[in-house]
Amino acid sequence: MRITGFRTLRTVQEWFRPVGDANGVFPEGVTAISIVLVDTDEGITGVGIGPHVELEAVFAAIAGEDPRCVTALYDRMLRQTFKAGHAGVVFGTIGALDTALWDIKAKAAGEPLWRLLGGRDRTVPAYASGLDIDLDDDELVAVYQVYAERGLRAAKLKGGLDVERDLRRLLLVRDVLTQAGNGMRPALMLDVNESLTRKQAVRHVGELERTVDLTWVEEPVRRWDAEGHAAVGRGIRASVATGENLTGLEQFRPLLAAGAVDIVQTAAVWGVTHFLRVAALAHAHDLPVSPVGNIPVALLHAATSVPNHIVSELQDLDPPVGLTVDMRVEDGAFVLGDSPGLGIRIDEETITARARRPHTVTYHGPHVRPERAGQRLIAEARS
Repeated sequence: MRITGFRTLRTVQEWFRPVGDANGVFPEGVTAISIVLVDTDEGITGVGIGPHVELEAVFAAIAGEDPRCVTALYDRMLRQTFKAGHAGVVFGTIGALDTALWDIKAKAAGEPLWRLLGGRDRTVPAYASGLDIDLDDDELVAVYQVYAERGLRAAKLKGGLDVERDLRRLLLVRDVLTQAGNGMRPALMLDVNESLTRKQAVRHVGELERTVDLTWVEEPVRRWDAEGHAAVGRGIRASVATGENLTGLEQFRPLLAAGAVDIVQTAAVWGVTHFLRVAALAHAHDLPVSPVGNIPVALLHAATSVPNHIVSELQDLDPPVGLTVDMRVEDGAFVLGDSPGLGIRIDEETITARARRPHTVTYHGPHVRPERAGQRLIAEARS
């Protein structure tokens, strides 16, 4: 079998509500989804979700190769970007191609990826994550009631700008999940998306911990600040989670060496091979690993095969426009199906006919760091 070419598609996730975090919001609730389809000479096509930046240059490393040699081809793609570096969206392009190759490998074997990778249990524990910072209290409760109806008893809220508002919202979600769980105490997490300084993070989380039991605080300071994460970890009771924006094992090493992370995260966009390597590195430090992302299906398959997976992020209950996934959510977990590969089917006609494009915004949204991030003296006004 040989890789013969690639195609790209672009669809959207329709949230039907504003989504965002401490850095910004997409008010229309429509986010772009990029898809890479990798073709082979045996008619098997692999699906990868992620950026298209430098796609032709990265693809040159795997063109004509046997797609089943996935991990070796992953390293070829890293070497292809050696001089310019493989961080950021280029690493996402590598991850999208890597995911497509794993999809091909499992399809060729006639197995779902979770079984090919050695997983025994198709059930992957989940936590609810509503990207909810712009929702008012009633909207927040309504969103998490839907998650609760699927059995979820853990939730991660966006915050970091106003400690009083964060506390109120955490208590609201705690009440929703507690009621749905017949009094069982839920797990609550807070994601501040690198918006605080070290001292701000300790003060902010410490104030919350007077009232609520936080399981973890996520990305309290800048992603590369190993000393800062360690300082925050020493100053609060909650665990510190980070890693979703780190690209390559070399970026994890300083945080692990400093004892700066308790929950090791990887983003779905960085690919399956990256997740497996990060999970092994975390396991060597007796740390749990947790996938992050809107469409984490590839990492859910991979999570079944590692010994230290703790929980995976569930954002939207519905897939992007034009995608069907052989997976369901019940009893607080993702349940993977038996379709070969990732179990993703692409309806290109639906994508072409239905997918509306998000407005092009050059300087707005969660992808742009605010000018005053980490320098605010008082709470930022929000609804």
